[in-house]
Amino acid sequence: MKTPIANGQPIQRRGFMLVLSSPSGAGKTTISRRLLERDPNLTLSVSATTRPRRPGEVQGRDYLFVTPGEFEAMVREGQFLEHANVFGQRYGTPHAPVDAALAGGQDVLFDIDWQGTQQVKEKARDDLVSVFILPPSTSELERRLYARARDPEEVVRTRMARASDEMSHWPEYDYVIVNRDFDESVRQVEAIVQAERLRRERQVGLGAFVRWLREGR
Repeated sequence: MKTPIANGQPIQRRGFMLVLSSPSGAGKTTISRRLLERDPNLTLSVSATTRPRRPGEVQGRDYLFVTPGEFEAMVREGQFLEHANVFGQRYGTPHAPVDAALAGGQDVLFDIDWQGTQQVKEKARDDLVSVFILPPSTSELERRLYARARDPEEVVRTRMARASDEMSHWPEYDYVIVNRDFDESVRQVEAIVQAERLRRERQVGLGAFVRWLREGR
């Protein structure tokens, strides 16, 4: 991406990976959707998964739906930036489209858990910005899980049982947001995004621009 500045000259910028993680029901997916609606320079990383396609989901837009055998072949071939087993299904992020987006100055949004975040951190720490979303209370987390009416009772119970362990990983993230109010949480993540875009090391064209300034142009 070329970031416009006051005199109209562009500065080349390298994109970054924005990871949002949370226990199920804390709001990361809803926040992610709003961010994507409002920010044209933010694109969603499309994960491969072995889980069944839900009504309304589109192959290649929501997920790359693959068989367990196809997924295992992708692991063997080193195609994933990260991959994990979540509630009995496998998920993974193909690294080739992410690499291309970052090189072109596009920021890539990840909706992954702490296991995936650790793998991404090991492989690409300089490109990673991680945000952990916490619920305001355990009771509110449970209410949200039941309110979305998507999962059967036993799945909700499993998600609640895992929530405590998932929340224990909050210190591993760069930023932490308590999702008390949806709109405010979105604004907070947007503030993080804007600040990270201005980091000196990501503005790879800044050196050339400063030389241009020093020449009196």
